[in-house]
Amino acid sequence: MNKRILILSPHADDEILGCGGFISKYSKKNYYVSVLILTNANKGAPEIFSSEKIKQIRKESKLANNLIGTKKLLFENLPALNLNNYPIYKISNIISKYILEINPEIVLIPSSHDIHDDHKIIFKAAKVSLRPNKKSKLKKILSYEVVSETEWNEDEKSFNPNFFVSLNKSDVNNKIKAFLKYKSQVKKFPHPRSKETILNLSKMRGSQVYMKYAEAFRVEKILD
Repeated sequence: MNKRILILSPHADDEILGCGGFISKYSKKNYYVSVLILTNANKGAPEIFSSEKIKQIRKESKLANNLIGTKKLLFENLPALNLNNYPIYKISNIISKYILEINPEIVLIPSSHDIHDDHKIIFKAAKVSLRPNKKSKLKKILSYEVVSETEWNEDEKSFNPNFFVSLNKSDVNNKIKAFLKYKSQVKKFPHPRSKETILNLSKMRGSQVYMKYAEAFRVEKILD
């Protein structure tokens, strides 16, 4: 059986912005990559996000993840923009259900330093769900950065990566092409959610460890 990876994405597009190169690289290595998008903004703020808009974003998500190499794309309906009023134990229980079903070796989660409360809550709930208190194949938990979220950190807390994944140009190109499938989310440079910023960040992270391109992560736990 192929080794399994689970990526927890608070919102549709976080998985590509944070881990698109990682997905491209490891799917080529025959890892079975699952992406779980946890929120539905229509449930939390229907006055801002119509059900039609959510359907469109999820359609874009399917196109993006199909392109990048994701084997299984999953959706939950937690109330985005209102997640801080939702019991965290219920979020942990949902995540735990998928961890039990998928039994991943690697899990990627959003950074605790992201400015968006939804990201912080998913991080905390994931850490609860991923406590090593039962037999599993889990070996590695990494948190990832998302442009326009992670750099807007609070309380002088910055994303300080200590794990880098080297990418080749095709991985970076796949990441950009996948993000462009999120037509409703793409912005023009110098907005951080632009194809130019994705390329520039991959170059900067690569240069920090003498690689041409890279994605950066923070180790939350390594079990060996």
